[in-house]
Amino acid sequence: MKDAYSLILAAIDDGTYRPGDRLVESELAERFGVSRTPVREALQRLETQSMLTRDGRSLIVATLDHNQLAELYTVRTELEALAAKLAARHATREEVLVLGRMVDDDHAIVDDPQALSRANRRFHHQIHLASHNRYLVQQLDIVHRTMALMARTSLAAEGRGHRSLAEHREIVEAIASGDAAAAESALRNHISTAYQTRLLESARVWASTIEQGPR
Repeated sequence: MKDAYSLILAAIDDGTYRPGDRLVESELAERFGVSRTPVREALQRLETQSMLTRDGRSLIVATLDHNQLAELYTVRTELEALAAKLAARHATREEVLVLGRMVDDDHAIVDDPQALSRANRRFHHQIHLASHNRYLVQQLDIVHRTMALMARTSLAAEGRGHRSLAEHREIVEAIASGDAAAAESALRNHISTAYQTRLLESARVWASTIEQGPR
């Protein structure tokens, strides 16, 4: 059975609770069927990790501003690229085959952004594990946990799903060939493209808000 922390974190990750939503201790305890004490401890832990922030006496799911997003992607790019480079050196044959199978299977859900987003996280986590560096995996877990604070997946952008899978295929081929430099480069380009897509989507949302004007 999962603990209260894992349950709340999963609910943020899957969009049940989105940035700006208020989390109420009693409601969470009822939703997850646990007592209020572990919920209170979980909320305190999430606040310490900057997943939640204070709004008066209430705790709300944190929102990443433009600068925080840039900082997050900078760190993610470096760590993910390192993971790909190490995976090219240390991944077992079975791990490479699993990565390839993931890309094959994900074509079936390419038009479902939320399902593809979950599959994308599994794919990247598999690369992290294939690096065979426990400390790197721990740091990447922190980065990906924080990414749950982004309300919308970049894979929802038109055509991004198909491009992302093509990029995944390139990464897998580089890892399979043992080419550490190519794997690192392919992963860097993949994250860069995802970041550009997210920035463009944010710009479109902002422009749409401006065009609507005051009500």
